[in-house]
Amino acid sequence: MQTQNPATPVPVAEPCFVPGQVWNDTNGEPINAHGGGLLYHEGVYYWYGEFKIAEPEGNKAQVGVSCYSSSNLYHWGNEGIALPVSEDPHHDLARGCILERPKVLFNRATGKFVMWFHLELLGEGYQSARVGIAVSDSPTGPFAFRESFRPDGAMSRDLTLFVDDDAAAYLFTASEDNRTLHISRLTDDYLQTSGEHTQAFPGRYMEAPAVFRHGGRYWFVGSGCTGWAPNAARSAVADRPFGPWEELDNPCVGPDAETTFSAQSTYVLPVAGRPDTFLFLADRWTPDNPIEGRYVWLPITFTEGRFQIPWRDTWDLNESR
Repeated sequence: MQTQNPATPVPVAEPCFVPGQVWNDTNGEPINAHGGGLLYHEGVYYWYGEFKIAEPEGNKAQVGVSCYSSSNLYHWGNEGIALPVSEDPHHDLARGCILERPKVLFNRATGKFVMWFHLELLGEGYQSARVGIAVSDSPTGPFAFRESFRPDGAMSRDLTLFVDDDAAAYLFTASEDNRTLHISRLTDDYLQTSGEHTQAFPGRYMEAPAVFRHGGRYWFVGSGCTGWAPNAARSAVADRPFGPWEELDNPCVGPDAETTFSAQSTYVLPVAGRPDTFLFLADRWTPDNPIEGRYVWLPITFTEGRFQIPWRDTWDLNESR
């Protein structure tokens, strides 16, 4: 695959997606929202991600969680930092903490926007293994930090959130030093785990989880644990969020499918107003220069009992099925 210089985005007709190439916001600056998740609310998409900066510490989101907004998924406006880190060295979000994979849900009952993220406390490396919770009255923030903890008393690293049709929300997170995926139902206000939880994929070392529902079934995509190096994507299906989950094969198809197109999953987005249209979102991590990390967005297609993620150099939503 081609690698493009950050200063020279690929010249293509708008609007379309160009996976793995520079993606500028409406101000002409590269989008800085790594390990992200999307929220659709009142006709607008919001993209939350790790805001990376050039510091010797490398892969840490030193500034906080960024937010971008779009009405069409192609053009994104920078809404600023939705959740900043703290200058208080004793704060859970002290500058220098590791804050990864933010996901935001809207709770219709409370009217609040609730953010969950993987948090490692300052100076503890990857040993804290917590989730962090922040809340806002607005999708663009500012989000107010509430607390951090280990959900259901267990380690939590790479995570995602999933909301079912009945508004029940679930946390999927890599636990037990990444050996096993834990699935927890959230409380009705989405601010804690309810105590109802289970384990999936024991001993499989799954991370980078993303979950979606299609055709009355639940679908999972994730990766193995190979540090910052990409590996083959993994997939699974279940009849209920708690499983049991049946592991499938690598859903990626095309050049570099064995490394998930040199990327790693972060989220699957159901596109509003387009039934059966889902976008696979992934990151190309560059730990030596985290700002340079690119985004890989691709369509998901469905076959009998499987889904696939086909590589496309350029594409638009009309080609997504």
